[in-house]
Amino acid sequence: MSPVRIAALVVTLSLVAACGGNPPPVAPAATGGPGAASATSQPAVAKVIVGFSEIYEGALPMWYAQDKGIFAKNFVDADLRFTASSTGIAALLANEIQIFQGGGSETLAANAQGADLLLIGNLVPIYPYVFMTTPEVRSLQELKGKKVGVSSPGSTSDIATRVGLAREGLDPDKDVTIVAVGSSQNRTAALKAGSIQGGLDQPPFSYQLEAQGLHSLFDMASLKLPVVNNGLVVQRSYATANRAVVQRYVDSLVQSIAALRKDKAGAIAVLKKQLQVDDEQILSKTYDYVMQIFPSLPYPRADQLADSVRVLGATNEKVKSYEVSRMLDESFVKNAADRGLDK
Repeated sequence: MSPVRIAALVVTLSLVAACGGNPPPVAPAATGGPGAASATSQPAVAKVIVGFSEIYEGALPMWYAQDKGIFAKNFVDADLRFTASSTGIAALLANEIQIFQGGGSETLAANAQGADLLLIGNLVPIYPYVFMTTPEVRSLQELKGKKVGVSSPGSTSDIATRVGLAREGLDPDKDVTIVAVGSSQNRTAALKAGSIQGGLDQPPFSYQLEAQGLHSLFDMASLKLPVVNNGLVVQRSYATANRAVVQRYVDSLVQSIAALRKDKAGAIAVLKKQLQVDDEQILSKTYDYVMQIFPSLPYPRADQLADSVRVLGATNEKVKSYEVSRMLDESFVKNAADRGLDK
């Protein structure tokens, strides 16, 4: 099937089925390994267009790597572009971007329809959300009959909402009305406006909402349920043809996470710039929250896609029968680990 036809299928599926101090020096690639250069030469700087699906705290390693020059030290010219989750996979398949950072459910759905995408990492392996409600909704019982916002049908936020509500004893198909509102920023705005009465949000915006009188009914991050919330996705053909470049991109993110653990001030400065939040206390709490979520080594795992398979597979036989192991490639993270880049 051609990339154009696959991209069209993904767009259709998303409509129907349906985030201071100086960083440490960059370690050289192992001789002969992926991303390695000879002792007398350096690799050429490679431009990589990266689409990311959410402007949220989960994007911090990517932003920090850019801001602190980690990408540059690894000879990667990363062109970071916000690409909504509903269009990110289609953009990847159309070769408009080379790497997509976004939800695993969209990647799974595309592969089930015939795409050949690899999940090579997962920066946010648990649901990083709190469930927020408007001031008049103080309990789950009061949420019944109300509108709950998600980004799009079949998206990671949709699946997370359904999983969270079900665990709290509500039937997401009967007890509430789930409506698509777009990005997490749109959900925040819709909650403020009262056009939805419930929805997932995350720090620092959830802290701001609480200060304005909205309520947090439950914290999904505390449950530590596995998910691909900020996966690293590439076309298999691109990874095969550009393995050294992909390795250097993964190296940069592993090093960024390691540096972030030692540089709270630098992390807060990056969050302030990217999220346009000035409250230092809220940003400090956001840093503490998200650093408990980032893994030192962001391996992709099959269990992180279990909720996506179950929820999407309930209405899509191709997803239900898809062999998830086909889309996982741990080798890039393992290569970084073997060279101690997470230290």
